[in-house]
Amino acid sequence: MNIYVGNLPRSTTEEEVRGLFTEYGTVTDVKLIKDQYTSELRGFGFIEMPEKTEALKAIQEVNGKELSGRSLVVNEAKPRENRGGGFRRNGGGGSGGGSSRGGGQTKRW
Repeated sequence: MNIYVGNLPRSTTEEEVRGLFTEYGTVTDVKLIKDQYTSELRGFGFIEMPEKTEALKAIQEVNGKELSGRSLVVNEAKPRENRGGGFRRNGGGGSGGGSSRGGGQTKRW
């Protein structure tokens, strides 16, 4: 089961997060999300626990727990939605040379 954990302090390590969840069962993966430009932790991550009953117990117990003075938000991760963004191969772009701006004539005041 994939678990979302949010409101993490920026100084948090994968080992710390793993330690919080291994108390309740097997953790197969910990992924803390970092900013792609600064590599700074963005304050959330995902934990993978193969046993659903263990994962549900971990969610129940770790949600609201404090880590470095911050109250964690923990729940079952939802599938990522396609938010559109990114590079577009077709479409978009400019208006094609300003044809909608009065025929390209220069106004003089």
